[in-house]
Amino acid sequence: MATPSLPQPPTQSEMLATGPTIYSTADRSIGKAARKVVPRSALGDWDPDRRGHDALATILAQNTIRDQVLLPIRHGRMSASPWTYYRGAAAVMAADLASRPNTGITVQLCGDAHVLNFGLWNTPERTLAFDLRDFDETLPGPFEWDLLRFLASLVVLARENNVDAVTATGAVRAGFQGYRKWIRTYAGWPILDVWAEKISVDDLVGYVASPANGARLDSYLEKRAQKRTARGASKKLTHQVDGRRQIVEDPPYRIHALSGYRDVLNDVIRAYYATVPENIAALLRRFDLVDAVQQVVGVGSVGMRVFLNLAEEHETGDPMFFQIEQAAASVYEPFLSPSSYDNHGQRVVNGQRLIQSASDMFLGWTRIADWDFYVRQFRDGKVIPDGPRVAGVIEQFATACGHVLARAHARSGDARAIADYLGTSRKAEESVVRFANAYADQTERDHAQLATAVADGSIPSAPGWP
Repeated sequence: MATPSLPQPPTQSEMLATGPTIYSTADRSIGKAARKVVPRSALGDWDPDRRGHDALATILAQNTIRDQVLLPIRHGRMSASPWTYYRGAAAVMAADLASRPNTGITVQLCGDAHVLNFGLWNTPERTLAFDLRDFDETLPGPFEWDLLRFLASLVVLARENNVDAVTATGAVRAGFQGYRKWIRTYAGWPILDVWAEKISVDDLVGYVASPANGARLDSYLEKRAQKRTARGASKKLTHQVDGRRQIVEDPPYRIHALSGYRDVLNDVIRAYYATVPENIAALLRRFDLVDAVQQVVGVGSVGMRVFLNLAEEHETGDPMFFQIEQAAASVYEPFLSPSSYDNHGQRVVNGQRLIQSASDMFLGWTRIADWDFYVRQFRDGKVIPDGPRVAGVIEQFATACGHVLARAHARSGDARAIADYLGTSRKAEESVVRFANAYADQTERDHAQLATAVADGSIPSAPGWP
């Protein structure tokens, strides 16, 4: 009997236009049919000899679109450890995942779903939600690519923080089980209920809070979120200069080096206003842009042009910060359909809106010269958990993240097809455990290659962290 053909991944704009359900009722056999293309036992296969690219060359190839002055900082941050390497090496893993057969079961990929890209932020209603938080690489693609990047990250983070191998494997199992449980749950829900589902800080508390864990990660995250507001950022990041509020410099990580951009920033902001709803644009017109700096953020984003903008309300002077971050082609585009958008900032924004339960109401996009950018609010209660704290409750946190990832995939893809593919046996679980450990080993080897190149001066490097 011939294997049923799998549908081609829809474009991102097609996903937005047609709504969250990708497959029709007639295609409900797609999940089990995908097992013939990628047997569940094959999810765990990893053969370094078949990856088809050199990891260091792939990293360096990304440098052409970046600010060359900042590249040594990027290399320094990535070479610090296997974990920082993993955070910056989404392009390497994209090529590696694409070197293997995929299920063809399409969702809107987060694209960089490692464990520390799950966190808290304030919804437009100013309530704390727990969700995915980084979408630079978002693109329609096979659901398992997000799942495998997430699960492998658990092992890499565990090793970074001296968590024993048994616990690390337990975290992979917990993350997978959380994902499979909830993807099967969402498969039975009406899509409107899936679309409305939010995972709150209280839900996170239910996962990680217990007398035994001692870390109280939930309490830490909630307290941090209360402090990470525009007003809190203003106290920390600004000072008075000649009677006006100005962002404090911290060279080379935050500098007023805008000679090449100052004349176009106002035009950039006006173009951004055209990409948000009129009611939001009306709100924004109550603010004046008073200062802007170029800054360095993250690990994988280092070298991408990022501007932090300070605005003040006309009447009260209340501060608001916006981050304008360069967006380039997703690292998955060489292996999947190219983005259907002319502006990669629009790709990021619309991908985020598909994935998250409630996105920043100030999301928009713009362009500076030949560079695409997306715009978002800065310090809107967003809290990024730190590695050591997560490591202390890694199994519980992994379960919560698995829930979030399942909800994201159920919004943009077909939960029934994914649930049918994964099934209820332990085949898929044992397979992804095998992959997560094998790919953590691969990450250590790739990191060593980069660290050697830094040490012998083959590539420039500077201290990675302020």
